[in-house]
Amino acid sequence: MEIVVVLSGIRSLHNIGSIFRTSDATGVKKVYLCGITPKPVDRFGNAEKNLEKVSLGAEKWIPWEYFKTTSQVIKSLKISDYYIISLEQSKKSINFKTLDKNLKSKNISKIAIILGGEVDGVSKTILEKSDTILEIPMYGKKESLNVSVAYGIAVYGILSSRNV
Repeated sequence: MEIVVVLSGIRSLHNIGSIFRTSDATGVKKVYLCGITPKPVDRFGNAEKNLEKVSLGAEKWIPWEYFKTTSQVIKSLKISDYYIISLEQSKKSINFKTLDKNLKSKNISKIAIILGGEVDGVSKTILEKSDTILEIPMYGKKESLNVSVAYGIAVYGILSSRNV
């Protein structure tokens, strides 16, 4: 199975660094950075130290690409037969533990995980373009997890559900 991740409007360099590191640990093939999401290097080509500190250099070997909009990336990924999964709380979301049941009848070999910004999450426009919306159930008082933590749970859940 091939997995890529799309970061849509994530501002925190620490979260981006953590996502790169988790992507390396899980064999994710590529990281797409969209909109206001910072790149691993600044406009002068210098490493973003706060990202690099958390990623432990994973951004140097995990391929990444920048797109102005998330919609552009989704369009490109759909042409390449990626199944688009947004990680977000929504009336249409399914529990991430049930994903395998939803994919069993489909021959899915490529998955793109869309992650949204810490405050606003994945936009409604992007949710409408997604094939599935996954949600991680919350049992405490907080409504959500940190985006990089949620990504780690989701990507490992996807891998284990597909027996990879």
